[in-house]
Amino acid sequence: MLALVSDEYRIGELAEAAGVPVRTLRYYQERKLLPPPRRVGRIGLYSEDHLARLRMIGSLLDRGHTLEGIRELLGAWEQGRDIGTVLGVEKAVTAPWSTETPVTMSLTELAALFPGEIRTETVADAVAMGHIEIDGDRVTHWSRRQLDATVALVRAGVPLEDVLAVSRELQRGMDELAARFVGLITRHVVGERIDLDSLDDTISRLRPGAQVSVEAGFARAMDRQVRAAIDEVLARLATPQE
Repeated sequence: MLALVSDEYRIGELAEAAGVPVRTLRYYQERKLLPPPRRVGRIGLYSEDHLARLRMIGSLLDRGHTLEGIRELLGAWEQGRDIGTVLGVEKAVTAPWSTETPVTMSLTELAALFPGEIRTETVADAVAMGHIEIDGDRVTHWSRRQLDATVALVRAGVPLEDVLAVSRELQRGMDELAARFVGLITRHVVGERIDLDSLDDTISRLRPGAQVSVEAGFARAMDRQVRAAIDEVLARLATPQE
């Protein structure tokens, strides 16, 4: 019978210890996320290092990383970067840019905010756009300020489905704008030579400027559109009715 070195695992034992299916473990190996095991004949034996890496992968997945992003992070670690530095940069890059306060309520309370407006498809749209998350009979909206603004629009007479339609268009526009901004940073600030020790500081310094640019630009656009709408209304009022 094969004698195991202390703290070594066969593939099924490693999967159980890490809380992942064996097929997931094999997939990580195929993607080069997990080093090959020590071979004793046809038996693969995994160490505590393999288990630690699996747990790190799980943690990074929970924080929103893609497998490709995790592979790059682990690659930087293997090339001699201190893991604290690598994860420090990861924290700076992935930290939420917004400072919104989530609000949680029951489905009944949500429906009371929008009388006659809550339908299955409306809720599905809000979930798909990331506005709300549903856990049982509890609903969490990502932003109290946005929720209050939506309630004000609906109470003023704008149908909720129209508010969501505009929000969807706005989200697409914001995604495009954010992608262009990140592209500028990648090309002109980061470049091809990445200094992990200073990248987090660079991102922190540029973050306020990006937010101010968007907020100020949208406020200016709203000024133009409101003036144009008022001018149109005044023009209609000034036109003699036949």
